[in-house]
Amino acid sequence: MPPVSVLKISETEIPNLRRPLLAWFADRKRDLPWRRTRDPYRIWISEIMLQQTRVAAVIPYYEQFVAKFPSMRVLARAKAETVLGRWAGLGYYSRARNLHRAAKEIVTRYGGRFPQDYEATLALPGVGRYTAAAVLSIAYGQPLAVLDGNVARVLARIGAVRGDLRTPALWRELETTAQNLLDRHAPGDWNQAMMELGAMVCTPKSPRCGECPVARWCQARKLGIAEQLPAKRKKRATLPVTLAAAVLLDPRGRTLLVRQTSCDGALFSRMWQFPALEITDNAASGLARYLRKNFEVAVNGNLTPLKPARHAVTFRDIRLEPFVIRVARLPRIEGARTAALGRLGNLPISNATRKIAHAALAGTAGLPRP
Repeated sequence: MPPVSVLKISETEIPNLRRPLLAWFADRKRDLPWRRTRDPYRIWISEIMLQQTRVAAVIPYYEQFVAKFPSMRVLARAKAETVLGRWAGLGYYSRARNLHRAAKEIVTRYGGRFPQDYEATLALPGVGRYTAAAVLSIAYGQPLAVLDGNVARVLARIGAVRGDLRTPALWRELETTAQNLLDRHAPGDWNQAMMELGAMVCTPKSPRCGECPVARWCQARKLGIAEQLPAKRKKRATLPVTLAAAVLLDPRGRTLLVRQTSCDGALFSRMWQFPALEITDNAASGLARYLRKNFEVAVNGNLTPLKPARHAVTFRDIRLEPFVIRVARLPRIEGARTAALGRLGNLPISNATRKIAHAALAGTAGLPRP
């Protein structure tokens, strides 16, 4: 028999590899809330939340989210702002927007039941090949293999695969390999076992090869190069960005929030934010000009700097320079809203906006805290 794609393992040997991995998963798997159900809705929610987010960070958000939106129909009926509010702090807010859009589509086209067809699932907003395979295999037992960073790393080490795994040709080979390895009798458990192995044992750094249930088939371990694989990807150079933000405060401790679609709006996840702009020169003077032009607010020297904060979004290293500007009356701006500075936690705001609000609360005496 020929070896399975990029692995140096014959097809007849594959069942011998599957058994110890599935046994290990059954015995050692973490007790995660989304593993206690086969409800495709809840599995889908968890998979979207887990994209680029650590399990420990996801758990409380998942539990609160499904408590607030216990079914597809409840999620579809909810207001977008309510959905974003429950997502606030988890980051990558396009996931929540796509989730909400997809829920509406599923209710309209599939009667509120997550589709079982692969192509129909792929057509949903925010669903790619990995998410489709994960949900359909775990919820419906469909024989579809997942391939994410954890699974790719496991395969790369078992087969001693060199090179950038994310190159299209090599990724396609890994997809073929994952599909050939899949246990079609238990595809959901198999996919989760592969992901769990990558997350808990075959980790990016210092893999625990002595605990690995499939170590005897691992070529990287035999060659002593497990920690060198997979090859490190070339990262995009970090781009420094400075944002000046205005916390306008009236005598009642209320502030102005806007939604912007410019570059700085994207950096605030296009959620409610303080008026802000990207600057390259003096932050105070640049912000004063911006407020005068766009909000008809004359600063006249009444601009108090707050403690700067750091924030990161993908390849951007952001320096937040907030200022408090006390005004007799907040400007009336179409599409804007006012809120008590100490109660912004009830609104859908990004982590960057939270950091600015915390700096304002810490730097301004006499205001209520959340």
